[in-house]
Amino acid sequence: MSNPIVAFQGEPGAYSQEAAQTHFGSQVQTLACESFQAIFEAIRSGQATNGILPVENALAGTVAQTYELLMEYDFRVQGEVILPIHHNLMVPPGTALEDIQRVRSHPQALAQCAHYLRRRGWQPVASYDTAGAAQELAANPVLHTAVLASRLAAELYQLTILESSVEDEPHNSTRFFVLGTEDIAPTPGEPTKTSLVFTFRDRAGALFGCLSAFAQHNINLTKIESRPVRGRAWQYWFFLDFEGYWSEPAVEAALVELLRQATFVKILGSYPASNEGPKPA
Repeated sequence: MSNPIVAFQGEPGAYSQEAAQTHFGSQVQTLACESFQAIFEAIRSGQATNGILPVENALAGTVAQTYELLMEYDFRVQGEVILPIHHNLMVPPGTALEDIQRVRSHPQALAQCAHYLRRRGWQPVASYDTAGAAQELAANPVLHTAVLASRLAAELYQLTILESSVEDEPHNSTRFFVLGTEDIAPTPGEPTKTSLVFTFRDRAGALFGCLSAFAQHNINLTKIESRPVRGRAWQYWFFLDFEGYWSEPAVEAALVELLRQATFVKILGSYPASNEGPKPA
């Protein structure tokens, strides 16, 4: 793809921007957006060619709003990025470790570093965004205050990293979807995945019938999760990831069988699989 413009949620230096650079290259042009929905609107309006959104975190689980927006807009998942999340303690130049009394960041980042902060005796202070906290501290240094954010944020806002990778769980990572307007043709021999959503009539064996379509064709499922259907109490969407591209004969056969069993099926996209991904379900 030539000269992509990738929309992401947050301030420059956000982990989503880091994921965009991981996928498209460090020189990719990015567009910061206030919300997840603004990413979809940026693609629809032509401001951006692509978007990148978190879909699940190894510790916090699924990002429900991303899936809701994938249902609302007709874009395609073109790729996935598994980004290790490393929180770094950063301060304005000249601030020493012993000067710190409070640490600002997004509530999720603070929670992921809770034991670290408690051991140090520092007060956690919630902010709307990790990179936003870094940007604000750089613009308006506050005495005795540090932030938790990405290494990219420290570089952009010229903050000093005092300690790196201070998260309590070393295996924390976030999975992102890369969005676009069209399907991406697979590279021969490259592992692929497909993501879709389906629902069915509530009857005995209905879910088994839907999933058995994949077992019959020896297709490995890597994720299944249910989400409530908005506005319809006690009814659910089922989101499914599996190995393979939608046009492969075995996958096509499984999808035909799924269509017989389900009342609704929407393919979100087929895309290259990340080398680092969730283990098979």
